[in-house]
Amino acid sequence: MNTENLRTFLLLSKLKNFTQTAARLFVAQSTVTNRITELERELGVRLFERDQRNVSLTEAGERFAEYARRMTELEDAGKKAVSGSAKRSLRIGATNAIYESAIKERLFGRLSDGAEYKIVLGHSAELLQMLGDGMLDAAYSYQPWRKSGFSCIPFFRDELVLLVRSDRNGFPDGIRRQQLAEIPCAMCNFALQDVGAYLSELFPVGKRFSLEIDNSSKVIDFLSAGLGYSFLPRGLVKERLNKGELSEVKPLDFKPLVIDSYRLCRVGEDSLFF
Repeated sequence: MNTENLRTFLLLSKLKNFTQTAARLFVAQSTVTNRITELERELGVRLFERDQRNVSLTEAGERFAEYARRMTELEDAGKKAVSGSAKRSLRIGATNAIYESAIKERLFGRLSDGAEYKIVLGHSAELLQMLGDGMLDAAYSYQPWRKSGFSCIPFFRDELVLLVRSDRNGFPDGIRRQQLAEIPCAMCNFALQDVGAYLSELFPVGKRFSLEIDNSSKVIDFLSAGLGYSFLPRGLVKERLNKGELSEVKPLDFKPLVIDSYRLCRVGEDSLFF
């Protein structure tokens, strides 16, 4: 029995939504449907009742859920038992900004030594949920997480800074808070309360942004095209800053925001990760 199908079944039974399940697994919705259909065909019973709005477990699905949990737990226990003598891929989740800023170079070093990884990029809340559901071995998040059986330690400290393409910097001597209202700017949603509060205080109510997007890499494209300014973590663009492609705009009457990130994994497994 395919344990990938079992894990999909367990997540769908929890979320009760095919679209959300597909998003959490980073697969197409049709993949979730096919996995459930294959599992139902193998068992010879319907596991879910479906209509246009609701998904719920059938009586057979309720009975099967406990067995599915046992089988996935047994697989995890088996992998853990032999991990000291057999190579296994470590499943790591990280936000895009943390990956680019602090993980990528370390990862490449370990890959060259023969290590194997499965990397998932997403928002902090999604990654923590996946870690709790056993779908990740470690998560690198902007949100701390206190949960029994898991280790949470500070990982990387960065600053949110105002950036622009070097030849488009209209404020070589620095910028004042009131001047932010007039510049063309991209807004990236980092799904962080601290960042949201910081930016809300800096920009006036009703400020219209040239681009609003939730992927920080796409904001870099905006900056590289010379279309305006944006706030991003300095570590995310360190290579472009070093090459002189982008410039930091010095704040004159406000301070950069310090952003902390955290590494989370199961207690006793810290040595496996960065």
